[in-house]
Amino acid sequence: MGNPKRKTDTLVLDADENGPQTVNSVMRAFSILRCFEYGAQYLGNQEICRQTELPKATVSRLTFTLSSLGYLTYNPSLEKYSLGTSVLSLAHAFMKSNDVVTIARPLMQELANYTKSAVMLAVGDSDQDRMVLLEVCQGDTTFQMNLAAGARVPHGSTALGRADLAVRPMEFFQRHLDNLEKKTDPAHWQKIRAGIIRAREEYENYGFCFSLGDWNPDVFAVGVPMVSADRSRVLAFNCSGRVSIVTREKLVHDFGPKLVALRNTVYQHTEGRF
Repeated sequence: MGNPKRKTDTLVLDADENGPQTVNSVMRAFSILRCFEYGAQYLGNQEICRQTELPKATVSRLTFTLSSLGYLTYNPSLEKYSLGTSVLSLAHAFMKSNDVVTIARPLMQELANYTKSAVMLAVGDSDQDRMVLLEVCQGDTTFQMNLAAGARVPHGSTALGRADLAVRPMEFFQRHLDNLEKKTDPAHWQKIRAGIIRAREEYENYGFCFSLGDWNPDVFAVGVPMVSADRSRVLAFNCSGRVSIVTREKLVHDFGPKLVALRNTVYQHTEGRF
């Protein structure tokens, strides 16, 4: 019969804190580490409590434990925590062991130089709220996007996020829309939702989707998803540049097809294992 969990299409799965396989203390510990994703260098237990909505006693125990393991560093004079070197070690190990980045990087740089734009590779974060950049290749020295590996960009308004969502099964897609609506300013929701819905249609028609000034009014971008052979993971590539150079016509007839070809080459070299 085999392991039934291995037969599950993981493209539709979300983290479930009430699931039978979930260890809540681990989820809580990582929710504390994620508090530092927004650029804060130091956070105290009170601030972490507000962000995670965890009890003070729980936060105190977890920050002490994470500090003892090197994932947080305690500053006695500030009575606050910062990220520890063990986090960097994990990130370094991930990048060194991830062949897809090594394979994709020179192809991305070649396309970035050709298009005079930025070419990026990203994956959805654990909460599926944003896309985490794995690599950024710049092709225009006069228009450097202030993004680097490790940065996060929105799911709904970027070509990277829309490409990720465009290939997801409808069950996951609809659930994501419901969750995203709860976190979005109602004044902006209809526009964001329309862009996400349109991106699925664009992917069906072109094999790629767009973000035409939706995230940054000065930037037009095209995005392409890449699904692993075992359907356990989705990565996304994009090509984005200033609107004076990257027009919609170029995206449709030139840059988009070249991005698809890049994706296909990376997939072939990795044999879909990433």
